[in-house]
Amino acid sequence: MYTIAMIGQKGGGGKTTTGTGLAVQAAKSGLASLIIDLDPQANAANWKDRREVDNPAVVSAHVSRLKPTLDAARQHGADFVVIDTPAKSDSAAIEAARAANLVLIPVWPQIYHYEGLPALQDLLRVASNVPAYVVLNGLHHQATIQADKAKAMVKDIYNFLVCPVHLCDRGIYADAPALGKSAQEVDPQGGAADELERLYVFVLQHLKGVTHGKP
Repeated sequence: MYTIAMIGQKGGGGKTTTGTGLAVQAAKSGLASLIIDLDPQANAANWKDRREVDNPAVVSAHVSRLKPTLDAARQHGADFVVIDTPAKSDSAAIEAARAANLVLIPVWPQIYHYEGLPALQDLLRVASNVPAYVVLNGLHHQATIQADKAKAMVKDIYNFLVCPVHLCDRGIYADAPALGKSAQEVDPQGGAADELERLYVFVLQHLKGVTHGKP
C-alpha cells in the first residue's frame, strides 16, 4: 500500500486540491484509492459528499486514529492512500509523515509560504526524515523561467528536494471541487489534467523505488 502525506505550515498551499487530484489519478489508473482527511475543516470529506463515484473513498479521522485507520485501509485492499493534514498542526503533520512512504509539501511561490519551510525541516527530522518534496503551486502557465528559478531557490536556500512537476494557477482547480470532482475529471484534455498526470507518474515512480514492489 502506497501512502502519501500532504503537509504544510500555511493554509491555501493546495494540499487538499493536490491530494484529491492524485487520489483521482490513482483511481483512474485502476488502484483502490483512499483519502484520509485529518483536517477538522473536512474539505476532502465534503468534496466526497458531492461526488457520485466511489473511488477514491474518503474517511474523516482524528490524528489519534490514524494508525488504526491505515490498518483498516490495508485490510480492505487499499492500494493508494493520501493523508490530508490541516495547516499549523505539527502533531497531525508528524504522525502523517511517520506513516507515509512519501511527503508532499504544496506551496505557492510567495514568501509567506516559503517562511514555513524551515519549521517543516525540523518536523520531518522528528518524523525520521521520510522522503519529502516541495510541489510548487500557482505558477503562471507560461512562466517557465520563473518556475525554474523558484525551484532552484527552494532547493538552494531551504534545502528541500523539489518536485520537477509544478502546478499552475488555473481556475479549474478552484472550480472542480464545487462539483465534487478533480480538475482532470472536469477537463480530461486540459492543462491541469496534464499536470496532475505527470505529478502522479513522478509520485508513483518514487514510491515504487521506496517500497521495492507492488502496492
